[in-house]
Amino acid sequence: MGVADVEANYTVVKAYQYTTLTSIQLLDCFVIPVLMVLSWFFLKTRFRPVHFVSVGVCLLGVGAMVGADILAGRDQGSTSSVVLGDGLVLLSAVLYAISNVCQEQTVKNLSRIEFLGMMGLFGTLISGVQLAVLETHAVAAITWDFNTSLWFAVYALCMYSLYSFMPVVVKMTSATAVNLSLLTADLFSLFCGLFLFHYSFSTLYIISFVVIMVGFVMFNAVPTYTALPGSGSHEENPPVEEESSSDRLLSAGPEAQREPERRDTKRGEAQRPSETPTLETLCE
Repeated sequence: MGVADVEANYTVVKAYQYTTLTSIQLLDCFVIPVLMVLSWFFLKTRFRPVHFVSVGVCLLGVGAMVGADILAGRDQGSTSSVVLGDGLVLLSAVLYAISNVCQEQTVKNLSRIEFLGMMGLFGTLISGVQLAVLETHAVAAITWDFNTSLWFAVYALCMYSLYSFMPVVVKMTSATAVNLSLLTADLFSLFCGLFLFHYSFSTLYIISFVVIMVGFVMFNAVPTYTALPGSGSHEENPPVEEESSSDRLLSAGPEAQREPERRDTKRGEAQRPSETPTLETLCE
């Protein structure tokens, strides 16, 4: 899981050197169908038709957002090797899906604390080794000043918050639902860019945000269900709870509650030793 997560982040950042922002935004959505397929086979999650419709609605919103970027002239990025860049984005989507499925399995069945601790440990080791091998010259070329250090610190804080809160939301919902909500991340970056980089605004951005939120609400309005191992049922079989004796007594009413008391009284009378007859008793 640590390897998948580190390489997913590395490959999608690396893709910005080879392809355009539009391609990355579109191909990055590939994580959702891959995630649904992996959840179907490994987590035994079963989706209803409304879930597939809601995913289509969210992807329609992403299409509107990309169209707004093109109309606004924000299709920036490199085109030095588009095929390589697009391939890196698709690889990143698959690795993200693997990492998120493992994350859902861990936080729902094991421990969220263990997930955070082990991901932090192995992620640091893996990314540290990869940094030393591949990125030494890139780090040495950075001109360190206050602004650069501040932006790195803000970025690290944002990633720390994301990885801290995401397991909580995954445990409450699912990895698929979380990734649908993350489709709005590009829109929030746009809103920040309106103030920081003076991007031109388009009404399509608001429309795409509303469409994505509608799809997200649709997905969470109807719960998914889990197929039990070895059962061909298409519906979730709720666990049968063994009814306790107190529950049976409460459901049976006051007469059933008094019945054990009567049995206990009779049992006590039967077990009580006989009293020694007195002279008065013998005379009677």
